[in-house]
Amino acid sequence: MPKCTINGKEVEVKEGTSIIEAMQQSGDRIAHYCWHPGLSVAGVCRLCMVEIEGNPRVQIACNTMVTEGMKINNTSEKVRDAVKWGLDFHLINHPLDCPICDQAGECGLQDQYMEYGKYDPEMAEAKVKKHKVVDLGPTVVLDSERCILCSRCVRFTEEVSKTNELGIFNRGDRSEIGCHEGVELNNNYSLNTVDICPVGALTSKDFRFRQRVWYLKDGDSVCNGCSTGCNIKVFYNKEGLFRIKPVYNEQVNGHWMCDSGRNAYKFVNREARLVKGMVRGASGWSEMAPGAAAKSAGEVLKNTSGDSLALVLTAQYTVEEYEAIIKTFVEEFKTKKIYFWINNKETFDSFDGLLYRGDKNPNTKGLLRVMEKYGVTGTWADLSQGLSSGSVKTVVVAGPENQAVFPDINDKVKELSKAQNLIWLQSGKHEALSALTGNVWLIPLKTFVEKDGTFVNFSGLEQKIKKVTTVVSEALTLTEAALLLAGKNLAIPTTAQPFLPNNQRPDQVALEARKKNEFVFRRGSL
Repeated sequence: MPKCTINGKEVEVKEGTSIIEAMQQSGDRIAHYCWHPGLSVAGVCRLCMVEIEGNPRVQIACNTMVTEGMKINNTSEKVRDAVKWGLDFHLINHPLDCPICDQAGECGLQDQYMEYGKYDPEMAEAKVKKHKVVDLGPTVVLDSERCILCSRCVRFTEEVSKTNELGIFNRGDRSEIGCHEGVELNNNYSLNTVDICPVGALTSKDFRFRQRVWYLKDGDSVCNGCSTGCNIKVFYNKEGLFRIKPVYNEQVNGHWMCDSGRNAYKFVNREARLVKGMVRGASGWSEMAPGAAAKSAGEVLKNTSGDSLALVLTAQYTVEEYEAIIKTFVEEFKTKKIYFWINNKETFDSFDGLLYRGDKNPNTKGLLRVMEKYGVTGTWADLSQGLSSGSVKTVVVAGPENQAVFPDINDKVKELSKAQNLIWLQSGKHEALSALTGNVWLIPLKTFVEKDGTFVNFSGLEQKIKKVTTVVSEALTLTEAALLLAGKNLAIPTTAQPFLPNNQRPDQVALEARKKNEFVFRRGSL
């Protein structure tokens, strides 16, 4: 493998590695816009300039390969001057939209200017006016004046999504990004173009004008929208969750994620959540704390024989939670009538060729492993027969957490409500559940961002998730619910707590609120 020297440090790289990749590997910062590790090399921004010993001219780092003994630097005045005036050309027609731009605070243009620019502009002519608020499709809005024509979005639709909606039209300073005639940017990966846009020309309709990024915290997790298990970053503050973006993982999702998975934050926010336990009897619905509701349901289970008790599980919870609840039902309640609720049977094994899978659960493999461990083999047909004959009198259901990917939820509620007692463990509200009559318990559960655990994706890869924040403090994990149903005592909050970031005290929140008076851009990376 060739060795080179970058800014005085010796670096060993694989054969065929470009200088910009070598600099990323060594941790050296380098100006760039058009280069992206998940896309082909375009070499159009001319900012990734480096000086190579023995070469009289500066070279672009994205399209120059490392050779043995090469000595490279991007800290000389010659390089910095080249980058500074390259930035001048990029900014000639760029509008001063920072106060209203969603990208402000994580903008590559701001970062590069502060590091390499700070020049006195010499442009006397008026800026070229281009189209603003261009509706490209159902998810993305374009501001052509901000666009620096890096072509990342065009290359994405050509090389990754392979949908080819975008192109560069016109010539010279009139060039603009846009959709081909009669086509809109409407594919399940369209919002990746917003992620990779370095300047805020492409913005998400869902996130547009909702929050300033420096008011948001973030935490890593795993998407629970399908069995791929894309690695993600969740952005939130005390008001709630606001967006989800992909995190690079070479084994799982690379640099990308689908648009459907980005909506997972919506069912986590408090307005969509079941906050209190709800118990329905002869006199109608009554509210109680989730822990108390679980204990109340546990009294029913205590008086139910194992032959007449069934457990229905969706594959949206962690391996640790399945271990706890299945063990409880097999050993404490003496029943193996445990069933897997499979959503979208017709498309369960489908795959779009990139990331999105028909199995809309993050942990199907994990659930099946635990069911196999405890010798659970029942089919849904067995449960349907038991409900119809009346041999199954009490049913406990866990999930689904992400109701949007379960189109048959109304049908399942109707079928499962045939039981004399229905105990439903659920994180979100649902009209069909609220409309039930008879003996019903609705017990709030925590979502995937509120707990630790393990998901096993379609390939059998185990991925750990960590608690990001708490939205509904009283809600239970499935493990806690299982223990309470079995009559165990747990310390569960009985009063609602404010929405706080993970492990943050109220005094810390007050301190951060005071700090917000300082207008500071949070540095992002391209």
